[in-house]
Amino acid sequence: MLRAAVAAKTPLGIKAKEAMDKGELVSDDLVVGIIDEAMKKPSCKKGFILDGFPRTVVQAEKLDEMLARQGTKIDKVLNFAIDDAILEERITGRWIHPSSGRTYHTKFAPPKVYRVDDVTGEPLIQRKDDTAAVLKSRLEAFHRQTEPVIDYYAKKGAVANVHADKLPKDVSAEVEKVLSS
Repeated sequence: MLRAAVAAKTPLGIKAKEAMDKGELVSDDLVVGIIDEAMKKPSCKKGFILDGFPRTVVQAEKLDEMLARQGTKIDKVLNFAIDDAILEERITGRWIHPSSGRTYHTKFAPPKVYRVDDVTGEPLIQRKDDTAAVLKSRLEAFHRQTEPVIDYYAKKGAVANVHADKLPKDVSAEVEKVLSS
């Protein structure tokens, strides 16, 4: 939504771009405003999914205030529960073919030739944020800032825990089950 608002040059998108161009974080109020704008579009009339937001309790409170003004609320919060060590194995083993987006994994879906795309024969890359050091930093931030958001919504009865340590097809089935209940 943020990228779309910037690309569409909406008034809030322009403000967001100014902050990003200065290397600043986009303020919580600005992000909530962009979500508010997006929710008024026909594509959100039957519902919406937010991924990566809210990341803090303050953001969750601002989001809930905005939704209350629209006469709605968060129905479900999916908590993809997984041990940090399993997550590290999954993230650090990921390799990508940049031009196509094809994804491989050293353990779970390796290419036929080590670090080479099966289709083009071009080299695979590892994203800069798919390293153990970056993941450690992101996990620390998650545990410090985002886990309290899960508690915040759990008190409202909105959290559904999804066991993300399973096979992708099993996780998908669990998500479908949670969302259809």
